[in-house]
Amino acid sequence: MPPITDRAPEITVAPAGPFDAELARIRAAYERRGREVPPDLYSDTNPHGAVFQRELEQRVLKLLSLKLVGILARQRVLDVGCGEGRWLRAFIQWGASPENLAGIDLLPERVGVARGACSPAVGVLCGSADQIPFEDGSHDIVLCMNVFSSILSGELRAAIAAEMLRVLRPDGFVLWYDFFVNNPANPDVRGVGKLEIARLFPACDIDLARITVAAPLGRAIASLPYIYAALASCRIFCTHYLGWIRKR
Repeated sequence: MPPITDRAPEITVAPAGPFDAELARIRAAYERRGREVPPDLYSDTNPHGAVFQRELEQRVLKLLSLKLVGILARQRVLDVGCGEGRWLRAFIQWGASPENLAGIDLLPERVGVARGACSPAVGVLCGSADQIPFEDGSHDIVLCMNVFSSILSGELRAAIAAEMLRVLRPDGFVLWYDFFVNNPANPDVRGVGKLEIARLFPACDIDLARITVAAPLGRAIASLPYIYAALASCRIFCTHYLGWIRKR
């Protein structure tokens, strides 16, 4: 594996690593999906996609208000799989200090967008999260939003989870969001259930809630927020877990 740096990596010949094949598959899957999926599908400007993000942000804020000890400005936050920096920017809006924020993503093009969109004080790294270049116990919060479902290798999932716990301080927490059902239309992803989450994060206090109405149904009723909220509250229509995973 090439070393993780704070700059998008140049093309180099690197020694073979245990997860190279899976990382190459993930990169190819995202490149293919980028060609096949409309660019505004999940954009805030698309009302049929923004409904999911609005619900998630409201739930995350509520979770932070209930669980977080201390003020957000003092929390050291790492976003694993930060993509284009959406959550890093959201945390700044909610009061986090940019110099306390960092993100890491596998895809150089997304890292480039995140660096351009976030404050220069935010450290956005390019690399695989099975090698996180931070010290043990250096972070209070680790975000993991729609990451593990894109990883089909159980070994890589375990390695990334172990790294997340390593850089998390005792009593710090992982903020988890991902789907627990498989998508028959997308063979490049696999849902992550409760039992696997418990195996990935042993000896942790885990609190999971079902949220997010199944995408086809949610998009169909996106213009009817009260109906969406009613279906989301039923939980049987939901496909994702929002989790608070506290390291003991």
